[in-house]
Amino acid sequence: QVQLVESGGGLAQAGGSLRLSCAASRGTFSTYGAGWFRQAPGKEREFVAAISRDGTFTNVADSVKGRFTISRDNAKNMVYLQMNTLKPEDTAVYYCAAQSHFDYVASRLAQYGYWGQGTQVTVSS
Repeated sequence: QVQLVESGGGLAQAGGSLRLSCAASRGTFSTYGAGWFRQAPGKEREFVAAISRDGTFTNVADSVKGRFTISRDNAKNMVYLQMNTLKPEDTAVYYCAAQSHFDYVASRLAQYGYWGQGTQVTVSS
């Protein structure tokens, strides 16, 4: 089964950019749909973006639409989240997730069975 490791989090100023990476191992990554979720202190984990197995289709949450972009490189077993025009409310732990059951772009937390350990993103005003 696939294992996921996130990287690229850190501190950014409002209006700045960060790029998160998710490295997948122990599985044929091209058979998994992938997504990014985030969890702010005291809040539930929420959907951010998701991408289909071959990268053709994507979906992003309304709160980040036009600012965040999800992409993947199956040859490198990687998924990325490019975050631009960051806002303080983007501060959260960001999690990479993968699922092998659904052919479409899955956006619900319960649809994902594999999770990374998370990476902290902090945006200062």
